[in-house]
Amino acid sequence: MANIDKAILGIKIGMTQIFDDEAKAVPVTVVEAGPCVVLQKKKVESDGYNAIQVGFMPIKEKSVNKPEKGHFKKANTKPLRYVKEFRVDNVDDYEIGQELNVDVFNEGDMVDVVGTSKGKGFAGSIKRHNFARGTMTHGSHFHRGPGSLAAKGPAKVFKGRKLPGRLGGDRVTVQALKIVKVYSDRKLILIKGAIPGPKRGLVIIKNTVKA
Repeated sequence: MANIDKAILGIKIGMTQIFDDEAKAVPVTVVEAGPCVVLQKKKVESDGYNAIQVGFMPIKEKSVNKPEKGHFKKANTKPLRYVKEFRVDNVDDYEIGQELNVDVFNEGDMVDVVGTSKGKGFAGSIKRHNFARGTMTHGSHFHRGPGSLAAKGPAKVFKGRKLPGRLGGDRVTVQALKIVKVYSDRKLILIKGAIPGPKRGLVIIKNTVKA
């Protein structure tokens, strides 16, 4: 896993558009990001790798169990809903209890955004894999079915065959997106284009690996 220079957790608010200096409409996704609190530092000597553990979005104390309460208390912070880990090169740049805000990013930065795609439930092969359907005339006995599954000779269905099943709900990373605006006072980041996940879904914003 590649180390990152800067990252933050956020909540996807939705999409809109803004106008650039040339009066051109730019589609953007609005993300409410941070503040994230550093809960723990991990080092090669003790854990085998360098990383920081961060928490995001306060929740009620009754929503966490006793070990989690102790973990948050050690970092001198209130219980947080989301806890994630980021690999970093220099752990000593961070302190336990430190807050990470949207100002870690600047306008024009290129980022990768990680989220969980919308869950679609059980879907047929046409929706899930973009299969073509059969003719819809009255004499047809084949409309939206998956069709033949295998050749006659093997008499079995090979692994990897595209079939109906669960669609969506997967971890998705969209790379090399541009940050258009950063509003530090409102804790908002505007990212050009679409990012994975539904509204109010958790996203991870980190510097791109393709820079």
